[in-house]
Amino acid sequence: MKFLLSILLASTLTGIIDNIAAVNRLKKEAEEAFRAKEYATAIDHYKVLLDSFDVKDENIRTNLAHAYLMSGDTAAAQQNYTQLINSEDKQIKSLAYQQMGVVNADQKKYKEALSFFKESLKADPTNEEARYNYELVKKLLKEQEQNQQQNKDQQKQDQNDKKEEEKDQQQKDEQNQQGDDQKQQEQQQGEEGKQDDQQKNDQSKQDEQKPGEPKDQQQKEGQEQQEGEKKEDDSMPSVSDKLKEMNISEEKAKMILDAMRNSEMQYIQQNRRKVTQPRDKSKPDW
Repeated sequence: MKFLLSILLASTLTGIIDNIAAVNRLKKEAEEAFRAKEYATAIDHYKVLLDSFDVKDENIRTNLAHAYLMSGDTAAAQQNYTQLINSEDKQIKSLAYQQMGVVNADQKKYKEALSFFKESLKADPTNEEARYNYELVKKLLKEQEQNQQQNKDQQKQDQNDKKEEEKDQQQKDEQNQQGDDQKQQEQQQGEEGKQDDQQKNDQSKQDEQKPGEPKDQQQKEGQEQQEGEKKEDDSMPSVSDKLKEMNISEEKAKMILDAMRNSEMQYIQQNRRKVTQPRDKSKPDW
């Protein structure tokens, strides 16, 4: 019975020794892969140690988080760092908070990063790397806020400038429209003026002509009227012909006209004397 217990104990010790040897071998291989920047291999070894061998070593999880971060898998890195922020080891806890701050700073989440660096310093005030990162991110956060405010002011200014440009463009469009309307109105008035002038010219031509008759017809009728009057004058007998018919010479006719004129003058003078003769006041008006 004692022999059997001795065999079992020896076998158990051998298994433990083998596990320790395997754990140490995997740790060594993982560290060598990490230094060689073979992060995928390092991650596999660290996961075997934690999951298969169930090694309770926070340093191994810290290295696994580092390997994830260096490989670019920030989500997995943050997940493992989060499991370490509750560590009782102040240095490991401070380092976990510090690395969470680094991840957020790389993503330009400066407020979150600053908060993680504060927690890192609370956990371990001697963590100078966390202190340096805290001061650096504090400046970056201030610059970011200033840039954001400048961007807001610039956007506001751009919006105001755009509104002013739209307002100026609207005024220009209205002025152009008014100018076009005025030109159109002037053009319309000019056309109406031309029509009025044309109507006046047509009316003056109509006034010169008889209604319903062309000008050539009027000229023709005028010529015919003149020719008719001339023919009438030609058909009328002359004074000489009439005197010959009356058997009176021209000298005798002149004497008769002179005598008639003298008689007429005497009659006129007598009438004048009657009008200018003064009235006798001793006689009645009638």
